[in-house]
Amino acid sequence: MRIQINTDGSIQDRERLAAHFQGVLESALARFQDRLTHVEVHLSSETGDRTGRADKRCMIEARLHGCQPTAVTHQAAALDQAVDGAVDKLKRSLESVLGREQRNR
Repeated sequence: MRIQINTDGSIQDRERLAAHFQGVLESALARFQDRLTHVEVHLSSETGDRTGRADKRCMIEARLHGCQPTAVTHQAAALDQAVDGAVDKLKRSLESVLGREQRNR
């Protein structure tokens, strides 16, 4: 499973955050690692340098082998909350896709 993390220009300390969130994603998605080929994460701030309510956004696109890409988005007041919310949504979505696949066999 390859993980690519992208940030917009308003995100501070990109390298440290990318390394941290890479570990979060690897741990959270370990159950799916045999089927995931690529995970792409986009972190952004909707209001730039200004702080605001739910202004941090995390979009994750995951590619399961043999399936269409799955994408989720979550917004929150802090990047770690946005990532956690998006990861939770992604796990539920992947479980649903794999469950449907199993039922159709």
